[in-house]
Amino acid sequence: MRRADRLFQLLQLMRGRRLSTAEWLAQRLEVSVRTVYRDVAALQAQGVPIDGEAGVGYRVAHDYNLPPLMFTAEQAQALVASVRIARHRLDPALAAQADNALSKILSVLPLDSRAAADSLQLHAIARPHEALHLDRLGHLRRAIESKCVVNIQYQDVNGQPTGRWLRPLACLYWDAVWTLSAWCELREDFRQFRIDRIQQMDVGPRTFTDEPGKTLADLFRQISQPMPR
Repeated sequence: MRRADRLFQLLQLMRGRRLSTAEWLAQRLEVSVRTVYRDVAALQAQGVPIDGEAGVGYRVAHDYNLPPLMFTAEQAQALVASVRIARHRLDPALAAQADNALSKILSVLPLDSRAAADSLQLHAIARPHEALHLDRLGHLRRAIESKCVVNIQYQDVNGQPTGRWLRPLACLYWDAVWTLSAWCELREDFRQFRIDRIQQMDVGPRTFTDEPGKTLADLFRQISQPMPR
């Protein structure tokens, strides 16, 4: 384990307890007690507010927050992989924000973590989602956040047109297509709609509030129930 990773774990262990002895820390980190003493001294020299002393125990000030960008090389690679997989499947606005967030993270990483992330040979070949469908995904995402009722003109698998007023609850990705999970006001039940089959869509101005039996949690509970025999 790199020393930087060990220092991070040491700090995490101390933050999770009121008082930690050097012996306990050494056991958890699989190092010697002397190494713990040196690591604690190194953290204190960097300004981390650690109280206590050898033979008694250590604790970190309760209001101390870790810097948010302490990632290992593999964690940095996981972030890169996640953005590469997601960027071509998100609406343009969210994809751009994902790229911007990743750039910010990579810019402040240690050189070795940044190099490991940049050299990751894991790529996601873009599926040709139509721009119109991804644009609608963005509108639906915002409608879900603002709890706006949407009106759609939809074409089912048999090519039959239908119009629905929906309470949008979530968008689900199925490795090939996006679907909208919604409470359908016409059927008075949950329904799934493929976004690429939505012919037209209008959002708002009517909004909705969560009602018992019509929420996303209710839908997930319904899906998780075993089928009757």
